[in-house]
Formats: sequence, C-alpha cells, structure tokens
Amino acid sequence: MSKAKSSAAAPAEMSFEDALQKLEAIVDSMEGGDLPLESLLAKFEEGAKLAAICQAKLAEAETKIRQIEKNSAGEITARPFEAEED
Repeated sequence: MSKAKSSAAAPAEMSFEDALQKLEAIVDSMEGGDLPLESLLAKFEEGAKLAAICQAKLAEAETKIRQIEKNSAGEITARPFEAEED
C-alpha cells in the first residue's frame, strides 16, 4: 500500500513541516487583506486545524525525547525528557 503525497494526505497524517508550511501560507494570505469575510473564516478554521496538528506533533516529539546522562557508575542511561516550566 503506497502512502499518498503529504499535500494530499489527511490532516492527521500530515508531517509537521507540511502542516506548518501550509499554516504559514494561510497566515500570509489572510494578512493580505484582500479576502472576503467568508474566505477569511474558512482560512481561519483550516489554520486552527493545522495549528492543532502542529501542536500534537510537537507534543508527540517531546514525549520521545530522552536526555542522556551518566550515572554514578559512569554508565550512560536515558531518562524521560522533563520540560522546563515558565
């Protein structure tokens, strides 16, 4: 079974990079100020979905990140990533 091109993929199957690129293009088109209200709303909805995809992909990547450290015996071990809190 072959995988469809990322631009034609279902939103949940998009790569982070593809979703971000499409989101940036939407923002650029919305900032132009030439779109009618209905088009702006449609772009906003699509952008919100893409932003959610990007956030989910980042959260997924964060859970996979492991920090490497040496224990007292000098052995290298991996421990879960701990995000810094603001």
